[in-house]
Amino acid sequence: MKLIVAYIQPQRLNAVKQALYTKEISRMSVTNALGCGQQGGFHENYRGVDVEVNLRKKVRIEVAINDSYVDKTVEAIIEGARTGKIGDGKIFIYPIEECIRIRTGEKGEDAIGG
Repeated sequence: MKLIVAYIQPQRLNAVKQALYTKEISRMSVTNALGCGQQGGFHENYRGVDVEVNLRKKVRIEVAINDSYVDKTVEAIIEGARTGKIGDGKIFIYPIEECIRIRTGEKGEDAIGG
């Protein structure tokens, strides 16, 4: 079992969701995030004061999946998120030690489903 965490551009969220759905991956968590990387920041004038904005808006997608779905999931995220420009995002893959479905008490791959 793996947890895939991806940080993407907010405007690419619908494309990533569509790419995941086409590969039959429909379970995910999505949260708003702030971050900076190679894309860097920018300067903005707010009420006459020059402000450096170095944290950009991003979307964090988390998908817990069985090992057989890792490649499909990563391919779908890349397909939906890639623009070819700096700031497209990052994907991290973590091992999951255990998963328990609260409603039924199922454990492991059965609890993650799909």
